[in-house]
Amino acid sequence: MKAIDFRRRKFLLTAGIGGASAVAAVTGGTLMTTAPAERPAASPGTGSGYQATPHVRNYYRTARI
Repeated sequence: MKAIDFRRRKFLLTAGIGGASAVAAVTGGTLMTTAPAERPAASPGTGSGYQATPHVRNYYRTARI
């Protein structure tokens, strides 16, 4: 029976754990420092939302069957 080389397996295990912890440190740090963006309040009548512009009416006219 062949002897198992634990040194190589230990190296691979250490490399995997080290890589996973590095990724966790990088993503954890950026997620914790990022603040949610606040949306500005839209005032009524500013034109946000659906508007029946000439371009839209032309599309509906040409899309009729």
